[in-house]
Order: sequence, then C-alpha cells, then structure tokens
Amino acid sequence: MSTSLLDYFRGRQKKGTAAVAKERLQILVAHERAARNRPSYLRQMQEELLQVVRKYVHVDDDAITVALEQEGNQEILELNIILPDQQE
Repeated sequence: MSTSLLDYFRGRQKKGTAAVAKERLQILVAHERAARNRPSYLRQMQEELLQVVRKYVHVDDDAITVALEQEGNQEILELNIILPDQQE
C-alpha cells in the first residue's frame, strides 16, 4: 500500500508542476496582450516617473510599472514602485 501512496503523490506532483507551468504561461500571454493594447504614452510616462524617483532614491529600470485597466466605463491607472530597503 505504501508504494501506491508514493505513486499517488508522485503523480500529483507532476500534475501540479504542469498546472503551475500552464498558469505561468497564461499570465505571460495575458501580460503580452495587455502590453499590445496599452496607449503609447504609458511607456514614456513610466520612463519619466523613473527619472523623478531616481532624484530621491536609486532604483532599477524595472522598479516602476505602469498599467492601465478598464473596469466598466472607468479607466484605472495603476502605478507600482519597488523601493530599495535602504536609501543609498
């Protein structure tokens, strides 16, 4: 019985890994589709925000993300900035 129990968990792990890989691929595809539909000014806005933040703290190029979402008849501009733990 212990062999079948181990086989059960081994089989489940493989399915779990495949499911995780599928989920990650779906997230990447959704991100790429969203990037194609972004207004052209968002990339420029992201660069300018990065320059402003860098006046005060050192951050990497990918520390700022700007996203535009549509919810019903409203557009939501989402800004995420990853700040370092300590100022340099």
